[in-house]
Amino acid sequence: MRDPRAGGFGHGIPRQSDGRHERLPAFEVPDPPTAAETVETPRSDWRNGYRDVLRLGEFRALWLAHALSMTGNYLLNIAVAVLVYQRTDSALAAGLTLALTFLPPLIAGPLLSGLADLLPRRRVMIASDVVRAALVMCIGVPGLPLAVIWLLLFCSVLPTIPFGAARAALLTQIAQGERFVAGSTLINLTSQAGSLVGLALGGVVIALVDARFAVFCNGLAFLASAAIVALWVRPRPAPAARESERPTLWQITREGPRLVFTDPRLRTLALLAWLAGCYIVPYGVATPMAAEIGGGPATAGLVMAAPAIGAVLGGLPLTRMVPPPVRTRLLGLLAVVASFPLTVWVLEPPLWAMVLLLVVSGMAASYQFVANATFVLCAPPVGRGTAFGLVAAGLQVAQGVGIAVASLMVEYVGTHLVVTVAGVVGTAGAAALALPWSRLSAGAVKMMHDPE
Repeated sequence: MRDPRAGGFGHGIPRQSDGRHERLPAFEVPDPPTAAETVETPRSDWRNGYRDVLRLGEFRALWLAHALSMTGNYLLNIAVAVLVYQRTDSALAAGLTLALTFLPPLIAGPLLSGLADLLPRRRVMIASDVVRAALVMCIGVPGLPLAVIWLLLFCSVLPTIPFGAARAALLTQIAQGERFVAGSTLINLTSQAGSLVGLALGGVVIALVDARFAVFCNGLAFLASAAIVALWVRPRPAPAARESERPTLWQITREGPRLVFTDPRLRTLALLAWLAGCYIVPYGVATPMAAEIGGGPATAGLVMAAPAIGAVLGGLPLTRMVPPPVRTRLLGLLAVVASFPLTVWVLEPPLWAMVLLLVVSGMAASYQFVANATFVLCAPPVGRGTAFGLVAAGLQVAQGVGIAVASLMVEYVGTHLVVTVAGVVGTAGAAALALPWSRLSAGAVKMMHDPE
């Protein structure tokens, strides 16, 4: 580690030189680390990452809070769509309701992710959940106009960006090195498995109880998440510098994109993550694809579930069995493999082949788990929340745009051609990023294990 230096808005965003971050001095004095919180060094056995991180009570609290918030997300989407459909008897209105959930990251990513670097991250997580709970509970109030329901739903998604940014940055203060990689992977695997369970059970839950009551229960889930963080995650000071030198939210927001796109490692990792906008296309056109091959909702559900199944099957072995330098170096190649199976759609494969190809694509796409952890650990401590929030929001936007463009193209050409084009674009983009990443990966591994 080089000596930290000051400069400009340096206490928020570090100056760049040779590609390594010039971290700034920490002005706050943290509590002495316990035995379980000591910084992991490269000498630690990376295979123990999962066991070590699960021993940390604060990680278990973050994990449970994430699971509750994620469960609330899936149930909320289904419950509000059903509520709107019951009110309007319009499939278009229900579809627009779900589409609204893709728009908030456009605003929250650039404007709100900086809160994770300006305020104590634990406080940001708690406040985000409490605000979201209040907004969600208001959706269930009888007699609200449709426009008000849509406005409340839109606003209720905004806090998810600072919540996720704060959680990712806070996790680096709880677990470092391979423990962070393991913890981040567990959280992402929970999201993938939760999407399968949530989408499968969400409709059943809504069928058993009134949609308004389900919306109210979603609000309680967010409150429970906030309570878990408040009770079992200890307070830490804000990552910014002394009060007299603390940057404003506008400064952090303005400098965030510069941090991501002027650092070659962060820029390449961000672009690798956004390639998901290509290989999510089969998910987005699953219903018309199923119709083209003579299937129904069950066929569409199988197509939509296959990538998540692959991610669950591939994510754990990748982070548990492959050494850190190798798995990090393989990010570019895995990104290529994630999109390449889609090019086989030009042959109009049968359903069983489609599902198998999508499982393979999902297994390769588990590189996102490693890229996620690598990005967070390579980002500077003070700008970490902003950088992660921007890229996470960009990922959601890329997926939304990918689905929207593919859906529009399906109106004019068959789904097989649309999926093939997405595969070609994604494969070419990944190949273009794989070469520079092969040169940057070694330095990224070292930065991931440098003590802060």
